[in-house]
Amino acid sequence: MDAFLLCLILTFAIALGGREQLIVAQFSESLDASPALIATAVLCACVSAAIMAYAGASMAAMLPRRAAEMLVAFALAIAAFELAWPARVKPMKEPTRSFIAIGAVLVARQVGDAARFAIFAFAAWAVFPWTAAIGGAAGGSAAALLGYSLGLSRLRRLPLRAIRIALSVLMFAAALLIGSNARFQFL
Repeated sequence: MDAFLLCLILTFAIALGGREQLIVAQFSESLDASPALIATAVLCACVSAAIMAYAGASMAAMLPRRAAEMLVAFALAIAAFELAWPARVKPMKEPTRSFIAIGAVLVARQVGDAARFAIFAFAAWAVFPWTAAIGGAAGGSAAALLGYSLGLSRLRRLPLRAIRIALSVLMFAAALLIGSNARFQFL
């Protein structure tokens, strides 16, 4: 249950202002908030969460306990780095109407983003990794729904860059603490 709740909250918070949320918000404005768009975004959030949870659990199962803790620390450090990177979306001149193409772009963006690396880390840490996958899918879907409902113009008014930098610092501190604990075993 811990992995589900923590992953749900953290995935939603980290996905704020992320590339996939900005893409969904941009398509929401240009396609007049199509219901198929939000269905595609939610499906992509579920698929990417399942992929990353499976990857995290599979890799952690192959490693000894302390090495698995170090894997969690590395995943959080990668997520912190990706959070600090500015998220920009190019303006669309002629948006596609193919939801398969939109879905492919969303999944490709999501698999390498900070929120999915957090799902990877929680799945590697959790006793039941699918609770992290379900929580991550719900958090990612909620972030996509927020981008869909606000649209790009209203989403850009929020202080998303400051939120992402603050979360990046906190995630890097967590990665250092978990990595130090795996290395020196003091907690």
